[in-house]
Parts: sequence; C-alpha cells; structure tokens
Amino acid sequence: MIVKTLEQIELLKQSSLLVGKTLAEVAKILKPGVKTIDIDKLAETFIRDNGAIPGFLGYGGFPGTLCISINEEVVHGIPGKRELKDGDLVSIDCGTYMNGYYGDYAYSFAIGECSNEIIKLQQTTKDSLYLGAEQAVLGKRVGDIGAAIQNHVESFGYSVVRDLVGHGIGKNLHESPEVFNYGRKGTGKKLPENLVICIEPMINAGTKNVVQGNDGWTITTRDKKASAHFEHTVVVKAGKPEFLSTYEYIEEVLKINNNIR
Repeated sequence: MIVKTLEQIELLKQSSLLVGKTLAEVAKILKPGVKTIDIDKLAETFIRDNGAIPGFLGYGGFPGTLCISINEEVVHGIPGKRELKDGDLVSIDCGTYMNGYYGDYAYSFAIGECSNEIIKLQQTTKDSLYLGAEQAVLGKRVGDIGAAIQNHVESFGYSVVRDLVGHGIGKNLHESPEVFNYGRKGTGKKLPENLVICIEPMINAGTKNVVQGNDGWTITTRDKKASAHFEHTVVVKAGKPEFLSTYEYIEEVLKINNNIR
C-alpha cells in the first residue's frame, strides 16, 4: 500500500475535483433521447479543455472516456449509439489524469420518471457508500468498510457484487489495497493514515451474480435486474476520512434539471 504525502494528496484532489466537474457537465445534458456517445464526447472535451486527459480512454484498451452502464449493466458500459430512455438508471464512472495523478469516481442518475424500486436502489447504494467511507479511518481495516456496505444493503434485500472491488489510487489508476464491498468487521488489511482509496459499492436489486458481455467489457447482472454504482475517493485519517471527491457540482445541476435525480 502506497501512503501519500500531503503534496501528493493535493494533486490527487485536483484530479478528483475535475471528475466531479465533468460529471456535472454531463448531468446537464442527461435526458431521454440523448446518445451515450454524445455524453462521452462532451466529457472528453471538457476534461481536455481543463488541462487533463481522460483516465479511462485507452486504459487496458477501453474505448471510451466514460463508463456508462444502464439498468442491468453494473459497470464498464461502452458509450455508443444507445439512447437514454425515461425510467433508466444510468451509472457514469469517470476518470481523469492530471499532474501525474488520477481521479476516479462515479454517480448513478435516475432519468425521467423512474419507478420507486429504482429510486430506492439508487438511494440505498449511495447511502451505503457513505457508511463504508465512515470506516476509512486509522485503526480500522478493509473488512470494516465492506461490512458496513454489505450490512446496509442486504437489510433492504439487495446484493453486493463480489467480482468487482474498490481500490487504492495515485500515480496508477488501480493500486493496492483491493477494497471489497462486503466482508467482516475487524478483518483484512489495516488502513494506514494518508492511504488514498476509492470506495465503490456496486449493488444489485437481485442476484449478486454477474456476467461479462460479448464486447469484453460490459458487466451485467445475471438475472437482468437493475444495478447501481456510486464511488468516492477518500483519504484515511485519524477520527474521520477526508473526501477528495465531491457530489456538490453534480447535485447543483440536479436541483435545476427536472429530467434527472
């Protein structure tokens, strides 16, 4: 595990905040009829105009700036000609690379008139992220984060994806440790102060089992029920974690955009 200096944490914060601003720009155009490729192009242009490069584009061969995953798609959805529809749950994961450090986090948007079931899944997943993040403090372990997430979502009858995890972040997009979204309290690696991690619960309405699509990237739920994904980047500190990411920019847009929430 690579513990960061305060200077490195500041650089990570700059990259991270650009992710939030990019997702806010994206939120402005989210509505039924918008093609996912157009969302992706907007994000790429905005990131480059702000002195960074897309963190996901070309990473491992990924063809997009954003991962855009809709309804039963869990993560790693490839932008294309697909149009958003009323009632969709759209998870958008964004990465940036600037000054030698990565930013990475995600938000799930409810498009138009969504069912109560979709809204409940969205909110429960978001809540679980913050409950997990509360455990990212000195003296805790990785398992404490996963246990907080798992216990919350399973109390609503949802399931935690086991095949995909959160991660450390820094000069590399994915660093140690793996941050599981399930687990037992008091287990796993100890969390050192100034470790920077991405916590990202991927929560399914039905089964925890997932499959990979023929495109080699898109992960979907096996039972085709909806999935939600939220992600924050936090620094392990004594007492309480420090958030490098924020949903503030996104939620300012949501207040005035009646097409999404």
